[in-house]
Amino acid sequence: MSDMDYTRKFSVNLNRDEEIKVILSTVYSSLREKGYNPINQIVGYILSEDPTYITNHNNARTLIRQLDRDELLQVLLKSYLKEK
Repeated sequence: MSDMDYTRKFSVNLNRDEEIKVILSTVYSSLREKGYNPINQIVGYILSEDPTYITNHNNARTLIRQLDRDELLQVLLKSYLKEK
């Protein structure tokens, strides 16, 4: 059997969920304060990992770069599906 026949497990640190939520909320607020559509900007960042989608206002760009994209996506998906 080849490696493609097996399902790989993916795991991230669940202890960071609250920290990720705080950072994401701060980034969202900063984008809104500067007049951007926060959802569009954050989606652009997640898809491209280009930090220029995030404003420097309130240090938001530095904050979001502290997050691993996989962790961020997992927290967002769990929240959307309301899983704990």
